[in-house]
Amino acid sequence: MAQSAAPNNPFIKQLVHNVRDKAVASLRTFLSRSTPFSSLDFLKLWKGLFYCMWSCDKPAPQRRLALDLSALVSLLSTRQNFIGFTRAFWQTIAREYPGIDSLRMDKFLFMIRSYVNAGFAYCAKNNWKDVETRKEYLDLLKEIPLNPRDPKVPNGLKYHVIDVYVDELEKVGDDKAPYEELMAPLVELGEKAVLKSVRKKVEEALDDDRAKEWLGIEDDEELSEAEEELDDEEDEDEEFGGFDD
Repeated sequence: MAQSAAPNNPFIKQLVHNVRDKAVASLRTFLSRSTPFSSLDFLKLWKGLFYCMWSCDKPAPQRRLALDLSALVSLLSTRQNFIGFTRAFWQTIAREYPGIDSLRMDKFLFMIRSYVNAGFAYCAKNNWKDVETRKEYLDLLKEIPLNPRDPKVPNGLKYHVIDVYVDELEKVGDDKAPYEELMAPLVELGEKAVLKSVRKKVEEALDDDRAKEWLGIEDDEELSEAEEELDDEEDEDEEFGGFDD
């Protein structure tokens, strides 16, 4: 559940007192530094950013704020800060998700979608050449939002990430994207999830034509049609008795 009082941080105080544009601009400068932040720094920051989204009213400002907050990811200049910032985001969302009421859920779901996209986009920088950053980020997805066994990660959060995973990866992916590696967190969740409903949700996501192509899975229906056509051709060959002399 959102906290009743904002943390003691100047950026957060600005955010929750409805001067968001100025505060977000300051935050961009703050986060673009190469100086390492501690995990506690990022958790305190996300405590306030969550409260900022919580108190943001009306669809258009909510959408703009979600996009502004997800755009912060691109400004993180080091792998350590990227992983630390996104880890704090997922930790905060997993912790607060059960307390989000139905009237506020849509804006948080959009923010989650935006962060799935932003994480992939960060990994795509420099033509996907930063293998270590990609590995650490995918491990983070396996650890928190797509964790197959941790009861502290709400199933509703897992369902939403599963729902948007392929869509957001497609927006970022290109011919250099290591799709099989990028799909690994989703595939692993489908194999190891405790709940059948989660495994079923992953199965539905992996049944998408895009996912099948990325993972090199042939479409069973298309394969069956091809096999039927081949069988028909073989039957015709068997029925052909040759030309009369």
